[in-house]
Amino acid sequence: MPKDFYKTLEVDKNASKEEIKKSFHKLAHKYHPDKNKGDDKKFKEINEAYQTLSDDKKRASYDQFGNADMGGASYGGNPGGGFGGFGYQNANGEMEFDMGDLGDIFGDFFGGGGRKQSVRRGRDISTEIDLSFEDSIFGVKREVYIKKQSVCDTCKGSGGKPGSKMDTCKICNGNGQLREIKRSILGNFSSVKTCETCLGSGKIPSIKCENCNGEGVYRKEEKLNITIPAGVNSGEMIKMTGQGEAVRGGNPGDLYIKMNIGKHSTFKRDGLNLTMDLSIKLTDALLGMTYKLKTLEGYNIDVKIPEGINHNDLLRVKGKGVPSTRGRGDIILHIQVIMPKKLSRSTKEIIERLKVEGI
Repeated sequence: MPKDFYKTLEVDKNASKEEIKKSFHKLAHKYHPDKNKGDDKKFKEINEAYQTLSDDKKRASYDQFGNADMGGASYGGNPGGGFGGFGYQNANGEMEFDMGDLGDIFGDFFGGGGRKQSVRRGRDISTEIDLSFEDSIFGVKREVYIKKQSVCDTCKGSGGKPGSKMDTCKICNGNGQLREIKRSILGNFSSVKTCETCLGSGKIPSIKCENCNGEGVYRKEEKLNITIPAGVNSGEMIKMTGQGEAVRGGNPGDLYIKMNIGKHSTFKRDGLNLTMDLSIKLTDALLGMTYKLKTLEGYNIDVKIPEGINHNDLLRVKGKGVPSTRGRGDIILHIQVIMPKKLSRSTKEIIERLKVEGI
């Protein structure tokens, strides 16, 4: 009796290729023999069904005749067709399986994928910048000099002497990739890795660049223009993507910049607000006054100190704090009333009269 591949993959006969692939991945993960409660027989049936229904010609033949032309291979695990064209015999008569669409599935169990190739990446680096309190609040542009692994200025990263030809890599025969065979309980599985000689390009320089000795990168000092955004905190890290160390045949790493912020003589930071202690005389606390406050921008503004203000009261000056995308914070004044240490006789007499009046 012909096998119902649609039923095996739990899809409708009118299912799209994407629906078939999605169901296949789900079931393959579920029944993989290396998983707990996996089913080797069921796993092979699922793969057999997928190899037919994912191929337009095989699917059309299967829909019409209940069979598929698989180049002489038969279903059910016979030599040459055990995995529906997914498997093949090597020179020693052993079954091998191309990872193909199963790359991401088998990668979970064998430590690598069939078609997914990792891209080489340069090293991440870090540095520190000292900022004044004002620059941390309003932002600033800075120039930083960093010694790091950079793309060679002479060969532009190719590793070859300018004007020389690039030869075909003999290790991978110009493919840029090498096939590996991994043994498992299901047979031998093949995977592909990047050639370490040509780093995936398939070419190697006939004459090495003298500046970098064929590496395509070398160590040098570079000047970077950095924009420090407004409102950064001390210890905060700024990431500059792609400004780390370079690597031939891959992508550069990232640069992380740590902010070291100096102290201010008057203000401290509290989130988006600036705080300061304001010391006033007792008479100013009793009668009120106008205080000239120097802002971070360097100009003075008048702040009204109301009559009868108490020690440790807070006054808020709106919109003069730390800038942000949500607006600007405030300046908060922490009132410190200075009590006189010595009183003259006349002053004491005045206070005594105030005491009699209940003040």
